[in-house]
Amino acid sequence: MQQLSGLDASFLYFETANSPMHIASLFIYDQSEVAGGVVRFKDILAFFEERLHLAPAFRRRLAYVPLSLDHPYWIEDPDFDIEYHVRHIALPKPGDWRQLCIQIARLHSRPLDVSRPLWEAYVIEGLGNVPGLPPGSFGIFTKTHHAAIDGESGAELIAATHDLSADAPPRQAEKQWLPEQAPDALSLLTRTAVNNVRTPFKMASVLAESVPAIARATREWRKLLPSRGSRVPRTRFNRPVSPHRVVEGRSFALADFKAIKQAVPGATVNDVVLALCGGALRKYLNEFGELPQESLVAMAPISTRTEDEKGVGGNKVSQMAVSLRSDVEDPLERLEAVHVSTMQSKEFTNAIGARLMTDYTQFIPSTTAALAARLYTGLHLANRVRPMFNCVVTNVPGPQIPLYSVGSRLVTTFGMAPIVDGMGLLHAVFSYCGTITVTITSCREMMPDPEFYAECIQESFEELLVATVPVAKKSRPVPVAKKSKSPPKRVTGRRKARQKKPLKAAKKSSAKARKKTGAKTKATARGRKRAAS
Repeated sequence: MQQLSGLDASFLYFETANSPMHIASLFIYDQSEVAGGVVRFKDILAFFEERLHLAPAFRRRLAYVPLSLDHPYWIEDPDFDIEYHVRHIALPKPGDWRQLCIQIARLHSRPLDVSRPLWEAYVIEGLGNVPGLPPGSFGIFTKTHHAAIDGESGAELIAATHDLSADAPPRQAEKQWLPEQAPDALSLLTRTAVNNVRTPFKMASVLAESVPAIARATREWRKLLPSRGSRVPRTRFNRPVSPHRVVEGRSFALADFKAIKQAVPGATVNDVVLALCGGALRKYLNEFGELPQESLVAMAPISTRTEDEKGVGGNKVSQMAVSLRSDVEDPLERLEAVHVSTMQSKEFTNAIGARLMTDYTQFIPSTTAALAARLYTGLHLANRVRPMFNCVVTNVPGPQIPLYSVGSRLVTTFGMAPIVDGMGLLHAVFSYCGTITVTITSCREMMPDPEFYAECIQESFEELLVATVPVAKKSRPVPVAKKSKSPPKRVTGRRKARQKKPLKAAKKSSAKARKKTGAKTKATARGRKRAAS
């Protein structure tokens, strides 16, 4: 039996019917090289079952302390049933990319059953009309509660269910798995009493570390104020979320991102990702006349996991605020500004200590944390308090060698994560085997046209590429999800009039980038339509 940390438990407390708190991934596989060319569902069930011992999250469920007087515990579920967790569905014909996104969004909207181990996997067939996929490909959509994993421990789950070759032998458990009986109320209350005695001593240690950290943070914050500004602007994504989700994604060549970053000395692939998201948000909000003058700010998770803590699951993660520089029109200038802002944010985070920021979650009483979460959502405080961030951008580096599961080669993967009241847009970035995918998760009320935002991501990437990389060095494989040939459907109602406004800023930025490089590109069908209007 293992108790959840304060940070792990916070994801349980903040879960509502409108905000399920799980992390999800879509893996797409090529089964053409499997014997017979077909992977059967029972083969997938057996594959999962033989690897349950490789990740603790697979067979653990929650045991709650009476009256929520302390954080819950993980126990090995005595009633574990693999067939409940692994399920089998198929897309209706024609089985295209948009149908797949809609199905994934529906699955991602549903909360997990907290009385069972907090994960599910859906085998998805019928992907025959998704561009760029080998014939007969199938997907596996997995979701695991954020209380059990963070981005890095989620990558360990990927390692548990994948091999480096198609014919890798089974990995045997070193010891036999033993279930646990649910603890009784008296034993849990006894543990709670012991924890209450220990807490003041732990608190004293953290406070001792905090005094010099606060002094360092104050110095760094004064440096940040002139460049960051005094407030985070409010956007359509900074209000309460509905229970409905939208999902979209684009795939790019990782080599292009590495080439783009060379245009700014010291820049990283993550800087390029942030500049890409800043450009996409600039285009999207400008289309509706909602682009703030101030730069949008993203929350970027950062791992605090040490070598000793690898393989233990749970959350070892902090965060930092990064400016997306959506206020900068030119793509190259935006990348330069993002790089400067990111360096400043890292200095501020280092001054405090990323680990120290999460240590305080251990000392917030469980009843207080749960009550605060309910009040925040129940009173719709997202509409009343100033936002700290506009969205989330999380970047998880993946392996650059092919992976296999059930003998099938992993073709590509897309990631999803929770959105919450006040922060209704998330960009999940994952790199694998020479490609990098950008997946967006949002609320359907905030973003009724996810295809259009995906086009904004594509156009933002093209502008960065044109502005920074010579034509001879560009390397773009066919993406899994191609750009739509026709403009996406628009919403009706009060936003209809706004959608007719031309995207002037985006046109100027694109034209300026093409003029710099001398590239002779034709306007897209969308651009000509807007110009005509």
